[in-house]
Amino acid sequence: MSSSDISHTGHCFCMAVGYQVTGKPFLSAYCHCTLCQRSHGAAFISSLHFSASRFSWTHAKPHDTALDVFVTSETGKRYRCKACGSTIAFFNLEANEWSVWGAQLDRDEKGDFIGWDLLKPTAHIFYDTRLVDVKDDLGKWTGYEGESQRIA
Repeated sequence: MSSSDISHTGHCFCMAVGYQVTGKPFLSAYCHCTLCQRSHGAAFISSLHFSASRFSWTHAKPHDTALDVFVTSETGKRYRCKACGSTIAFFNLEANEWSVWGAQLDRDEKGDFIGWDLLKPTAHIFYDTRLVDVKDDLGKWTGYEGESQRIA
């Protein structure tokens, strides 16, 4: 099975809302941007980015009974579970891509992420707005990896 055929599932805290992503993300990074900090209440998150064709909702429809949608910019929408309040995903209208959070992906019976080698972050993005310094071997970028200034 090639990496483009592998599927990963994730869900919110209460498991009322779920999704599936297929293949390897085109970007997997620890995001330190202020939008992620505020929407997740965390110093940084594991953010995985997939083209729209590789994302699908797995919970029962209609979506408006399970999801709140917040327009966060002219090009972006954040999705949140109505039952538990978990931020589930971000959709970039302009780029036609989804971002999901690594911590919400399903794990095996030992608690390990399934297919972690395909999903693990390769960089820290928006590191100039970080709240904590992270000591690891990953590159630190002021914006997106390879598209902005590398600062460490």
